[in-house]
Amino acid sequence: MPPHDLIVRAAHLVTCDGDMRVIDDGAVAVTDGRIVAVGPAAHIGDDAAEVIEAEERILMPGLVNMHCHAGDSLFRGLVEDLPLEPWLQTVWKAERAILDRRTCRLGAELGLAELLLSGVTTVMDMFWFPEATVAAAAALGMRVATGGIFFDYPGMDGRSADRRAADAEAFFAMTGRDEAVIAGVHAHGTYTVGPDHLVEAGAIARRHAGFFCTHAAETAAEQATVVERYGRRVIEHLAALELLGPRTVLAHCVHLSEAERTLLAATGTHVVHNPMSNLKLASGFAPIAELVAAGVNVTLGTDGAISGNDLDMWLAMRLAATLHKAVRGDAGVLSTRQILAMATINGARALGVEDRLGSIEVGKAADFLLLAIDRLHAVPLFDPITHIVYSSNRSDVTDVFVAGRQLVTDGRLVTADVAALVAAVRGLGPRIRASIA
Repeated sequence: MPPHDLIVRAAHLVTCDGDMRVIDDGAVAVTDGRIVAVGPAAHIGDDAAEVIEAEERILMPGLVNMHCHAGDSLFRGLVEDLPLEPWLQTVWKAERAILDRRTCRLGAELGLAELLLSGVTTVMDMFWFPEATVAAAAALGMRVATGGIFFDYPGMDGRSADRRAADAEAFFAMTGRDEAVIAGVHAHGTYTVGPDHLVEAGAIARRHAGFFCTHAAETAAEQATVVERYGRRVIEHLAALELLGPRTVLAHCVHLSEAERTLLAATGTHVVHNPMSNLKLASGFAPIAELVAAGVNVTLGTDGAISGNDLDMWLAMRLAATLHKAVRGDAGVLSTRQILAMATINGARALGVEDRLGSIEVGKAADFLLLAIDRLHAVPLFDPITHIVYSSNRSDVTDVFVAGRQLVTDGRLVTADVAALVAAVRGLGPRIRASIA
């Protein structure tokens, strides 16, 4: 028997390790779903059950999308040209009319399939019926970080606030030791979840060694609401409730004071930057350069397709790499290496799984993608990382592997019937449209 299950040789291997090493004519060897060798192709050899010659490809880690509502892909393009608060009221009206376990599973599969085809191998997802998202991810073969939802009002899943804690506990029991599921607790926000329930959510997350995630400081109106109710700003409010820390992930963080930025850095709290959603909903420009300079671990997300219209992490990278240069008036702000880290290893770090995901290193899970460089926009290629951040797009992703299993081959998703999925969503379209009529 060959010593390896799989060897992939590529023109360039971008590791996203601590040194952001790039290995030209590199190779990765995989055994039992894990990376067992990384280095120049000549050193790795070709003794494997399967050898893939990717001569016109970059091999890099699978992307980690740290903020998504995959099931909301059902409502793509339904509600437009509104700021967050009135936009949410319309979105929730549609969700309340349409969503149940079956439709959440359908929407999750639609959104997750889009992500997987674009090279995302791990996604943090916040949505109703999280067990439906887990089922969709399992069918596709990708990893998902999700958990029970806390929301003080009657939810779009038909659950009341007094059921949320039991549901969150049940989710941890259901997922158990499944390596493909990273379990935690999602509280919607400080303006939709009261202090007692926020503390309860955090306690459940800690008890199970899971993550705690919430939307935070997304809009100026949110900040004003929280200040009016509690006499302190959003991040200060979370700090007072002892909810900041290295297992906390905050989505957005657009409107922050200097004191709040300092709190995030001092507590080791992680931030998810969602540039497309923040731009489209006119939420503002998150102080990402300042957060990075302060030492905050910043990650990247797409948010849901209902607020960004697609789930494109490559667009998120390019926006994050460019818009902050213009906002700061400094072309040297945020290097391509920092941006690529946000989309890979920083996400794994925020989820507490950097020991097994997020980079191409020996001992980690074999989650990686191949990126085509035999395209007009890929020549000449002087620096693979610069090319990834500024020139690549999701249509360049040709092959995707999770735990060494090939899920996308030559741009084709092999774990789902795409035509049937498209037909099912289209069939639901008239009901969705009528939901906000």
